[in-house]
Amino acid sequence: MEIHRRRSVEPIYSMCVQPSFLIGTRNEDGSANFAPITWVSVTHEAGDGYLLVISMSGTKKTRQNVQRTGMFSANLVSTDMLPLMDYFGSRHAADGRKDGMPYEVSCGAVLDVPVLDQSRWVYECEVSRTVETGDSATFFCPIRNIQMDECLTCSDSFDVDLTVLDPVIYSGKYHSLGKVLGKIGDFLQHSAE
Repeated sequence: MEIHRRRSVEPIYSMCVQPSFLIGTRNEDGSANFAPITWVSVTHEAGDGYLLVISMSGTKKTRQNVQRTGMFSANLVSTDMLPLMDYFGSRHAADGRKDGMPYEVSCGAVLDVPVLDQSRWVYECEVSRTVETGDSATFFCPIRNIQMDECLTCSDSFDVDLTVLDPVIYSGKYHSLGKVLGKIGDFLQHSAE
């Protein structure tokens, strides 16, 4: 077992490994609006349900739209979508339509939310609870539908092959995944041998 030496530093670094999503909402006029958000996770609720947990800070139009409509799509960003993510992140809805780059949009299968056709994994979510902290709002959202790429074959809820989805991981910079290492219990078994 390798032991690593560490040093203490001021809490100014952010090493929060986060998946990257483009959040789809509808503006007041019904047009689609997308913004990159990486503060996304899940938590468990009563029964078998999961809640998508997403935080947004500031006065983003996306945040305003979620608060107004109570729903959104969370479109997982794969590495081939990085130019689109950067484009959406450098434009503001207050400045007009984000139509300077080509992309295709559909309507959600269950909710009236815009969905990016390029995304390989999409959550359609409704907000059930909001917690305000400072200038940030955290939304707790039942997942009403998941759209997944047809090339994925999953035997159970933990059998999603992220290497097929090729997600962009964010921690101050963009990263990608390397390889599948195994499943829960694989390493305990090997270390006991």
